[in-house]
Amino acid sequence: MWLELQIFGFRALWSPYFLLFVIGLGMVYFLITGPYRHKFGGDEKPSKLQQGMFLLALVLLYAVKGAPTDLLSHMMLTAHMIQMAVYYLIFPILVIKSIPVWIWKKVIHAPFIQPAFRLLTKPLISLLLFNGLFSLYHIPAVFDFAKSTQIAHTSISLIILVAAFIVWWPILSPIKEMDSMRPVLKIGYIFANGVLITPACVLIIFADVPLFSAYSQNGAWLQALALCVPGDVLDGLAVQISGPEMFSPMSTLEDQQLGGIIMKIMQEITYGVILARVFFKWFTDESLKVDPMPADVQHSQ
Repeated sequence: MWLELQIFGFRALWSPYFLLFVIGLGMVYFLITGPYRHKFGGDEKPSKLQQGMFLLALVLLYAVKGAPTDLLSHMMLTAHMIQMAVYYLIFPILVIKSIPVWIWKKVIHAPFIQPAFRLLTKPLISLLLFNGLFSLYHIPAVFDFAKSTQIAHTSISLIILVAAFIVWWPILSPIKEMDSMRPVLKIGYIFANGVLITPACVLIIFADVPLFSAYSQNGAWLQALALCVPGDVLDGLAVQISGPEMFSPMSTLEDQQLGGIIMKIMQEITYGVILARVFFKWFTDESLKVDPMPADVQHSQ
C-alpha cells in the first residue's frame, strides 16, 4: 500500500504546511507558559508532565491530521475512524490537562465566552451536544457533504472538536470551582457517553451495504480526495485511479465494518481509562477521610 500512495506526492502524504502550523502551536505554548508568562498574567510554569502531554498532543494531532493517516482517511473508513478517535477523544484530554490553570481561567472567564461555556458544559447538554453532533456527522448524507468542500470539511471538524472539549470538561476540569460533579455522577456520565455514541457505531458495523459515497463512488471519492491532494496532482492522476479499493486490502463493506469496530473499541478503551482514573481518585479520597484510631484506644491496647 505504501508504494501505491507515493503517486500522490510529498505534500499530500506529509502536509508540510500543517506541520509548520503544529510547530507554531508548540512554540506559542512554550513561550506563553515559559519566558513570557508574566506578560500574560501567569505565575507558575506547567510541570514537566504537562509539557510532555502537550507535546504528545501535538504529535498525535500531526499524526492523524497531517501525516499519511489524513490521506488514508479519505480512502478508508478504518483510517477515518482512527483519526476521529484520536482527534475527538484523546487529543482534547491531553490539551485540557496540559494547559496551566491560569490560562484556562483567562480564556473561560472572558466576557464573550463565559456565559456560553457555563451553559454548554452542563453535563446533560454537553453529553447531547457532542454525541448528537458525532452521530449526525456520520449520517451518510451529512458525511458526504462534509467531504465535498474544504470549507464544509474544516468547519464541521472544528465544531465537533469544540464539542469534544466541552464533553470532557465536566469530568476533567482543571479549575476547582468548575469541578463540582460528584465521583459517582462522573462515572454515570462516562457510561452515558459510551451508550450515546454506540448507535452511530452500530449503524456502521451492521450495515450490509456501503453507506458513504465518499468511499464507494468514483466521483464523490475524487471530490473527497481533493481535500488533501493538490489539484494539479489529482488532475494528472484522475484517469489512473479507479477508486479507494486500489489502496485497500479490503472491500469497501469490510473496511466500513472494521472502521465501526475500531471506533467502538478505541472509545471503550479511552472511556475505560478515564473511568478508572475517576474511580481510583474517588477511592483514595474516601480512604483519606477515614478517621484514625483514637489515641485513648491505642493506649489501651
